Amino acid sequence: MKKILLIEDDLSYSRIIKNFLERNGYNVETADSVKNGLLEGKKEGVNLIITDFRLPDGTGLELLAQFKAFNKKLPVILITNYSDIGIAVKSMKMGAAEYITKPINPDELLLTVKEALEEEQIEKEQSKKAFGEENYIVGNSSDAQQIEKHIQLVAPTDLSVIILGETGTGKEYISKRIHQFSNRNQGPFVAVDCGTLSKDLAGSELFGHVKGAFTGANETTTGHFEAANGGTIFLDEVGNLDYESQIKLLRALEEKKIRKIGSTQEISIDVRILAATNENLQEQVKLGLFREDLYYRLNEFSIKALPLRKRKDDLMLFAEQFLLESCEKLNKEAKEFSKEVANKFLKYEWPGNLREMRNIVRRATLLENSNQITLGVLPDEITNKRSTGSSHQTVKALRQDEEKNVIQEILLANQYNKSKTAEQLGIDRKTLYNKMRKYGL
Repeated sequence: MKKILLIEDDLSYSRIIKNFLERNGYNVETADSVKNGLLEGKKEGVNLIITDFRLPDGTGLELLAQFKAFNKKLPVILITNYSDIGIAVKSMKMGAAEYITKPINPDELLLTVKEALEEEQIEKEQSKKAFGEENYIVGNSSDAQQIEKHIQLVAPTDLSVIILGETGTGKEYISKRIHQFSNRNQGPFVAVDCGTLSKDLAGSELFGHVKGAFTGANETTTGHFEAANGGTIFLDEVGNLDYESQIKLLRALEEKKIRKIGSTQEISIDVRILAATNENLQEQVKLGLFREDLYYRLNEFSIKALPLRKRKDDLMLFAEQFLLESCEKLNKEAKEFSKEVANKFLKYEWPGNLREMRNIVRRATLLENSNQITLGVLPDEITNKRSTGSSHQTVKALRQDEEKNVIQEILLANQYNKSKTAEQLGIDRKTLYNKMRKYGL
């Protein structure tokens, strides 16, 4: 029987979820705070963590960072209010298996739990199906056609490419498409989320280490670069790399050689580098947070992934693809969106972009009992939008307020210990200082 740890400070709500999951064959333990959650979560036998975002002594993001540092393979589901969609998207970047929004639908919860407990390979196959080679949607808009033209232009070369864009805009899938149409497509494609690499272990993760290189190095390991030899390595959120890792990355680019941590032997590598960021790297260069020589070495060509709010002509193509996949997975009959739903989709700002749309369509498909997706199964955030002309600045300001609140909460919980706060946020100290200056913290 799979063991689930539920971390929720609303005891009556916790009891309802616990009873429901236990009736469906799971063993559920509970905790009501970050402190107690960490104690219970690190006990042997826990297969899945479900945690509320807002807890009395911290946040779900703090727990997520701690659990991922303890065991990267331990799946974590974040429960959040819909107004915290930016936080939920951030949690996915930090390694959360999934997020669900309140009020929780029992069927959605059960489906999410089952998926989180499945083998990692199944999730990879589902991701490929949603955005990969087979069902990649180019789009009909002129901007989408321009992106595809750039992909086809740069793919056969060995140029390093930076893919720019907000979280959830499909930067990794653009990089996979570049790899698909490159001369390296028979070689490996290795994706690395630099935002989750700690300063202490980044070198080992990227380049490997030899046995005895440091405490806990019980065997020689292969790093991401060596694993990608002959193929492509994708460095997501590359702006989060610490300065020492930036130096090693620049050397690997220029000399095409790496050295495992603790080794004196150099290893020749043949790897094409694609990088992505939602940060302004030029601004980070000016602030001294990112090496200028590395920036220009990575930026031999750039592609900008567009947010959904700027892809109105293509938006329903994505929605229809997600609906098709959701119906197949959930064995449902919904075949189309009502005109009212389509209008709401086109007016909504989609701060979480493709990831948010996928979750909303999947949830709507689960709840809908007719052959058409109707307004009644959409979250209030979409149906209660008061203005069709909400500006991008308003949405951006909302996301920034959410980010500021999270940083402030974790700083306070850690008594302004910046190293600990950066580690729990999944960013490096320089990025944290940058954001603290930005938000006046």
